[in-house]
Amino acid sequence: MKWLFVIPCLWLSLGWFCYGVQAAPLQEPTVSAQSAVVIDGFTGEVLFEKNADQQRSMASTTKIMTTLLALEQNDPNREIVTTKEMVTVEGSGMGLLAGDHVTLQGLCYGMMLASGNDAANTVALSLSNSFEEFAEKMNQKAKQIGMRNTRFVTPSGLDADGHYSTAYDMATLMQYALNNPDFCKISQTVSTRVTYGNPPYERKLTNHHRLLKEYDGCLGGKTGFTKKSGRCLVTAARRNGATLICVTLSAPDDWNDHKSLLDYGFAQMESVTISPRAFDLPVVGGTVPKIPVTYQALQVSIPSAHRSKLSVQTQIAPFLYAPIEADETVGIQGVFFDGRLLMSTPITAVDSAKQLPPAPSFWEQFWQNLCRWLLP
Repeated sequence: MKWLFVIPCLWLSLGWFCYGVQAAPLQEPTVSAQSAVVIDGFTGEVLFEKNADQQRSMASTTKIMTTLLALEQNDPNREIVTTKEMVTVEGSGMGLLAGDHVTLQGLCYGMMLASGNDAANTVALSLSNSFEEFAEKMNQKAKQIGMRNTRFVTPSGLDADGHYSTAYDMATLMQYALNNPDFCKISQTVSTRVTYGNPPYERKLTNHHRLLKEYDGCLGGKTGFTKKSGRCLVTAARRNGATLICVTLSAPDDWNDHKSLLDYGFAQMESVTISPRAFDLPVVGGTVPKIPVTYQALQVSIPSAHRSKLSVQTQIAPFLYAPIEADETVGIQGVFFDGRLLMSTPITAVDSAKQLPPAPSFWEQFWQNLCRWLLP
């Protein structure tokens, strides 16, 4: 890494940015939800909110957190034998009985697709000694990822005193979850077959999230309902490079709420291209005095109202030391939004630069000169 002693510099030439067409002013949708929010899943910017920080029970959307904690064990094939305490629970389930054999991965599908309370309880008691201990793990994780108005009590989302979150916090949770490839795969699964039981046999599980079939670009999410919480829904969707997260709590018409809210959110997004640029850098100790370097184009979708928060930073040394190979990484081109790195691409050498041979020593020069004088 010959370029780590860099001098960061901020380049803001507008010629590097190619923006999409800005949409006309939009009218906010009317929604049935008591609390709602839409955020840009990339930058975290809020595109719509209604009582987004109001604390409310969130029902089975809780299982997003329980699934994440299970997946972060990085042991999907771990086999668990269920106990009566694990599977004795009211509400929806994946059909577990005491003594069943099931993998941790199977439980994750059971939570996210079938909304299995039995699966959530099994995860909790297989990863902790009690529900209280597991709830503490949930709350620690919530604090770590920035959920400031949330307190978990149950792993399944069944109502309990002091079990609450907000629409904004649940969007924050989903934004974090989308960084986990295993979670994304499970969340987008419409239906699958999972093997469990005693002896294990194959069962079909179907995702309760209707928008996987009804909304173009839907990445899934989680449904939830209790009498206290009402209908709760978390949805992620991706279109034209933009990822949005929508959350509604206590929403009688949640499916239509999410369709209109996501449409409203996507209408606010625009694509920005950071154009590629080639430039020369001096080379010290090389067979050539300079070499061209370049980087690939970058494309990002951001809320059009906040384009001024976008910047490009180029991190590279003012010169390079030979030898340099063609395609060697010599710096980094970063795209930042409000000071946060969104994406980066390497700056690479277009050509190579060989190292000059070392200068001859005094005695080598003496003998060379002597030979020239003595020899005709």
